[in-house]
Amino acid sequence: MKINRISIRWKITILSYLVVIFSLSIGGIVLIGNIQQTEERELKKRLMNTARTVAELSDVKNALEHSGPRSLNDVVEDIRIINEADYIVVMDMNHIRYSHPVSGAIGKRSLGEDEEAAFAEHIYFSEAEGELGPAVRAFYPVKDENLNQIGVVLVGRTLPGIFDILADLKKDILAVVFLTLIFGLVGSFLLARHIKKQMFKMEPHEIVRMLEERTATFHSINEGVIAIDNQYIITIFNDKAKRIFNVSGDVVGRLIFDVLADTRLPEIVDQNRPVYNEEIQVSGKVIMSSRIPIVMKKKVIGAVAIFQDRTEAAKLAEELTGVKNFIDALRVQNHEHMNKLHTIAGLIQLGKADQALDLAFQATTEQEHASRFLNKAIQNDAAAGLLLSKITRGKELGISVNIDANSSLRRFPKKIDQHDIVVLLGNLIENAFASFESVSREEKRIDISIEQSEDVLAILIEDNGCGMEEAYLPRIYEKGFTMNKEDGTGYGLYLVKQIVDKGMGQIDAASHPGQGTSFSILIPME
Repeated sequence: MKINRISIRWKITILSYLVVIFSLSIGGIVLIGNIQQTEERELKKRLMNTARTVAELSDVKNALEHSGPRSLNDVVEDIRIINEADYIVVMDMNHIRYSHPVSGAIGKRSLGEDEEAAFAEHIYFSEAEGELGPAVRAFYPVKDENLNQIGVVLVGRTLPGIFDILADLKKDILAVVFLTLIFGLVGSFLLARHIKKQMFKMEPHEIVRMLEERTATFHSINEGVIAIDNQYIITIFNDKAKRIFNVSGDVVGRLIFDVLADTRLPEIVDQNRPVYNEEIQVSGKVIMSSRIPIVMKKKVIGAVAIFQDRTEAAKLAEELTGVKNFIDALRVQNHEHMNKLHTIAGLIQLGKADQALDLAFQATTEQEHASRFLNKAIQNDAAAGLLLSKITRGKELGISVNIDANSSLRRFPKKIDQHDIVVLLGNLIENAFASFESVSREEKRIDISIEQSEDVLAILIEDNGCGMEEAYLPRIYEKGFTMNKEDGTGYGLYLVKQIVDKGMGQIDAASHPGQGTSFSILIPME
């Protein structure tokens, strides 16, 4: 079986179990080393006490002063056995041995290299390599009644080895190792099972494959996808999004503000509220965006935006909108001219040629005046066509649509385009038309003013229609809210508000029941 095909549960179990064994081994080595050092300290203390005891014996002093070698060995050997020393050697000042475990060494000179200091009344330890292994030797001087040194006592013991210590602690070590390995195995298995559960019971190669598939999917779809976490760090930025916004390189892990300043994704994280199919401008691009919070266990952990580039479509829409406005204007004008032609024809048939001629000149003059004024004041064909069609439609409905003589529109604000202006004016004027449906009054008026300076574009649209209650004003920009239950969609003023917000402007509405409504809009040019 290949190792990369072993279940992650068993990999973690084996690895963690090996870690337990390794840690136990290191701990055991350190512990045995400490025990060995402790044993050595205790041994040195015991050896020195034994050497001191032997040096204080009167038999030892008498033997060194009078009796000579071989008269002392039995007494010293008894002490050696009792104190568990390997050897006790008593020497006179000429290094001649008076006692030794090997009787053949008694009476002979000792040649130890570590002994000289002992004959100068020094008390010390030394370590030497003996036949049985490393040994500790304790040296203690022997003095007579006048405190003159007359000899040296040497007590030695082989140091316990690691295997000696293990033999002494065999039962304890076996118990500890057994319990550690059992609990280590159980703990490793439980840890592995928990990690596997956290990974949705998937193997690493399955997670890798899923991640690769997900990444390939994100990069292959024909829509831009951008996702951020709750710290506004980019987690997904697919190839389509890079092409739309001309972004290069790997931007995952960077702050969204450093890459795109106006995605409006962070506000989704902050507000935990989705937005669907909203047209916004991001880095000069017109996109149709749906932005959705990512929620896990009732907590917002990020947000994702799915969008399409509508820049080219918006330009096409502007052209189509302009054409549509002109078509509407021509249709209305054609209808109005047909009515007037029928009237002129009737007057001619009645023999009233002068009145027919006056009516023809009046119609021509009014139409030329309106067209000439709009062409001069409104320097955008789509907006001019829209206003001309609304003027003519107002005549059909018996509503006077008046455009302020000081009106002008030379260019659009930075964040507003032709399509936005047409949608804004069209919806506000249509709402004004609708306000007269339930009103019976002799004079019906809609007044329009479009004024522009270097700093601001100001639009004012007023009517003397039905008006509305003040309580409705805070809700008129909500999507789906309408007072016209039969024909209203609730999208007109919502779109107007979206356009004003996109242009970073402001809109104010004032209305009084039975008196009319006015909308005032200010949009900065830059």
